[in-house]
Amino acid sequence: MKPLTAKEILGNWATLLLPIQADDAIDYGLLGAEIDHFVAARVNGIYSNGTAGEFYTQSEEEFDRISLLLAQKCERAQMPFQIGLSHPSAQTALDRLRRTKALQPSAFQVILPDWFPLSPPEITAFLERMVAEAGPIPLIVYNPPHAKRRLVPAEWLALAESIPGLAGIKVPGGDDAWYAAMQPVFKRWSVFIPGHLLAEGMARGAQGAYSNVACLSPSGAQRWYEQCVQDPAAARALGQRIAKFWEANVAPIITRDGMGNMAADKATAVAGGWLPGLHPRLRWPYRAASLETCRRIGEVARAEVPELFS
Repeated sequence: MKPLTAKEILGNWATLLLPIQADDAIDYGLLGAEIDHFVAARVNGIYSNGTAGEFYTQSEEEFDRISLLLAQKCERAQMPFQIGLSHPSAQTALDRLRRTKALQPSAFQVILPDWFPLSPPEITAFLERMVAEAGPIPLIVYNPPHAKRRLVPAEWLALAESIPGLAGIKVPGGDDAWYAAMQPVFKRWSVFIPGHLLAEGMARGAQGAYSNVACLSPSGAQRWYEQCVQDPAAARALGQRIAKFWEANVAPIITRDGMGNMAADKATAVAGGWLPGLHPRLRWPYRAASLETCRRIGEVARAEVPELFS
């Protein structure tokens, strides 16, 4: 696959959720069916080993098998794809990069090493090494809301100016002041925000989302992205309803029930019903949403945001 430039990394990207069986093993057959569904939904791209892909639970053998499966299917379909190298250990992330570079993804994703928060010089040292090893394949930095080191706009701009091999970031977004401060970064990088905030984020300069809405409905999320491009006003109106639904029905899995983001993502995928056989189960020791919770989310979604299912 051709490496993508920052301007080419845009739109609605679907995350590869990890189908977990009752014995904690990965269901690779269902994982393949999931990729096939994303391809059929014509999403802008697919990425592996994010939080919803439970990268932190994978053995290196599992990581390699997932990466190969994604690469083979995406190459056949000419579907852009990113491989998530993320790992709390810098050494493991670097080794994952070296092993998968031959798969020629459109980009790689990384997190900052997370056992102890990095200082600014350590962040630069880590990213410079990863960029040098990855080239010409670009790097995307995933800086989730629970990261020990949350970077601010001035830090992102400094990295954008000093490390050419970085193409973008995946971040939680922010308020009006954050968007104003990020404008110079938007001009240099692809900045992705949460899927349920897509329309508002794009109106302010973001280029797309590694999308939690695509967990609920891959094809619906893709239609909404295309509406964001073609009819921004209508897309923002729909986005207000999506955000309201999300805060009332999906966010409580995290804020009320104390579960991780991956529990919310997998619950919405089960609620969407587009991948028969998928269970909200997470790998030990993490707790998952109940099937009843998934059923309720699906019912409310179809009533409140039916456009995602039409």
